[in-house]
Amino acid sequence: QVQLVESGGGLVQPGGSLRLSCAASGFSLSTYTMSWYRQAPGKERELVATSTSSSRTADYADSVKGRFTISRDNAKNTLYLQMISLKPEDTAVYYCNAFDRSLLIQYWGQGTQVTVSS
Repeated sequence: QVQLVESGGGLVQPGGSLRLSCAASGFSLSTYTMSWYRQAPGKERELVATSTSSSRTADYADSVKGRFTISRDNAKNTLYLQMISLKPEDTAVYYCNAFDRSLLIQYWGQGTQVTVSS
């Protein structure tokens, strides 16, 4: 059974850090384009960061460049999002996404809440 399970969210003060994890099962994320999305209350889901299957390139939304880093551990079949210098506007539910460009298959995790507040 294919699953993506996010963890690591929580409440953090402005300027703080968090590391999100996304554990994949039922498939190998090494062959997928892996991304993090987020959705704030009343807003559309937006792409935060993407890592290609080769892991040689990563793309980020302008709002998180220089603060967020996407990475993957293929041996652990896990995707990460390191977030530093967090801002209140980073508050959202963060979702992990796996996309196979050749098969046009994608999977979503259930999301993890990140709240940045003093």
